[in-house]
Formats: sequence, structure tokens, C-alpha cells
Amino acid sequence: MRTISARHDIRPEWSNKKSRRCLAAVVVAVPALFASNLVNHAIVAGEANACQQTTLDTLAACREAAESDYKVALGKCVNITDPATQKDCREQAATDRADAIQTCQGGLEVRRVACQKLGPAPYDPVIDPANFVSRIDNPYFPLVPGKTFIYESHTSEGLTRDQFAVTHNTRVIAGVTCVEVHDSAFTNGALTEDTLDWFAQDKDGNVWYFGENTHELEDGLITTIEGTFMAGVNGDKPGIVMKAHPAVGDFYRQEFSLGNAEDYAETLSLNESVRVPFGSFDHCLRSQETTPLEPDLLEDKFYAPGVGSVLEVDENTGERTELIKIVTE
Repeated sequence: MRTISARHDIRPEWSNKKSRRCLAAVVVAVPALFASNLVNHAIVAGEANACQQTTLDTLAACREAAESDYKVALGKCVNITDPATQKDCREQAATDRADAIQTCQGGLEVRRVACQKLGPAPYDPVIDPANFVSRIDNPYFPLVPGKTFIYESHTSEGLTRDQFAVTHNTRVIAGVTCVEVHDSAFTNGALTEDTLDWFAQDKDGNVWYFGENTHELEDGLITTIEGTFMAGVNGDKPGIVMKAHPAVGDFYRQEFSLGNAEDYAETLSLNESVRVPFGSFDHCLRSQETTPLEPDLLEDKFYAPGVGSVLEVDENTGERTELIKIVTE
């Protein structure tokens, strides 16, 4: 699930290109060590560990993609006639390959930790349309059509403004009628991300996330649609964005589009106090979100009872995305 705040590349800077080339060799070896341990645990007492096996398969796919991108980049370098520029192109390709493999390694570790908490069973939630209701009134995640939540944050790229608009539109996904949310992100006034999100609540009060159609833009042009998925298509599955009765220690998947959209959430507290421009709130739920797709990313989100999301904090940069206004039609 796309977060409200912009995500930044927070991998460490290396002092020179030689160091980056050395890193490439190291990060090829380290995942192999982790993978070896996972293989040992993928079959326990003769029973398959689906979570660990998924981790192994995804690691292999990630590394193959890094190598594929590297070879394509080298093919582009060959078509540069200036020797110095071609040399720089090859060095950049090697650096990008090292970065990509490092991300694979980080994703491996995030998934490994998640498997310890989730257990070995396959992730295959049973979705019965008859078990869902038409409203979303979970106290920590209420979605009332016609209400727009506006957030702001000051980042290294400038002022970011996010408009999370709960529309009157619905979409049927996997037989479930979902509420459609239009989420628009602006950086210094320019539209940089445009997303439609789909949510539904079951009879118990759990709010499920059924997918998104997302576009990142630059100068008005779409640069990527990564993260786009829909439950029931291409093996993708919904996740829970907010539990009906959250408890400290809860750990769960918020979405499942392997290698494309994989957010995890863990409930850390139910008694936080938060102050943002929109107001002060007590007894807030604090949730920590991670993803193997951006292993360095660590975000804490705060949800106020009866309101919803009021604050996000990037634990690495300290950047805060704060609720400044709620507009109702």
C-alpha cells in the first residue's frame, strides 16, 4: 500500500566507485548465506514452510532481475562511441547492479523476520463476499464518502501535500464491493503521484485492502506504475490495513503482490498521544510498517480513534507527515 509520505533512497553513500564494486561481490555472497539457512528451515519435520519457500523464490527472482537490468544497461553502454562516456556508463551500471543486489539482500532479511512472526503457513485468506458490509466504520480507519484528509510534510525535495479523498465510487473486486479512495500527492505544487485505492470492511470490523491503481509522475508524464495490483488478478491477494480489535504485538500483511506490493504492519501501542496541526489526540494506535521492497524504510503511523490516520514518522529521517485539515462535502 502506498504510504502518505514520499519514500526516499536512504541507502548508505559509498566513498568511491571501487568501494561500490567491492560491495557487489559482498552482497552476492551474503544473501547466499541467508538463503542456505532458509533452505534448512524451508522443510521442517517433513512439512513445507510456505513462507520461507516464498522468501527463497523471491530472492532468486530479485537477483535475476538485477542481473537482467545490468546486462541491458551494458548493452546501452556499447552504443556510446565516446570512450570516456562509455566507461562512466559501465561503472554506473555496475553501481546500479550493486545497489539492486543490496536491496535483494535487505528484502531477504525483512522477509525472514516476517516469517518468524507470521509462521510457515501459505498466505491464502478466504474472501467470502457475503462476509463484507457496505460501510467502513472501524474507529481507527473510518472512511466516510465525501470526506477528504489533507496531510503535509517538509522533505528534502520540498513541501509535500497529500489529499486522501474518500469518494462515492465503489468497485467490485473478487466479488466484494470496495470503497474507492482517490489519493493524490503533490510536491511543491506539482502532482507527483496519483492513486486509486480500494478498501472494504468485513462483518467483524477488519478493514481489508484490495488493491490500488497508482501512477508516479514527473513533469506531467507517468514514470512508473509499480505497486499497482488488484486482489484476485495474477495471484495477488488482499491484506488487512486495520484490525477490528487491534492488540499490541499484532503483525500482519497489508497487501500481497509478490515483488510488487508487500507491506507489513505491527501494532506497537494503543495509548499514544499525538499533536498535529489539525489537533491533539490521545489513545492513538501506533503501527510500524516495513516492506521487503524498500528494506531501509521504517515508518510509524498513528491512528486516532474516530478520526483515522493523523501522523506518519519516518524513523530514519525524522520527517513527519501531519494531518492539517479534513474537508467534508
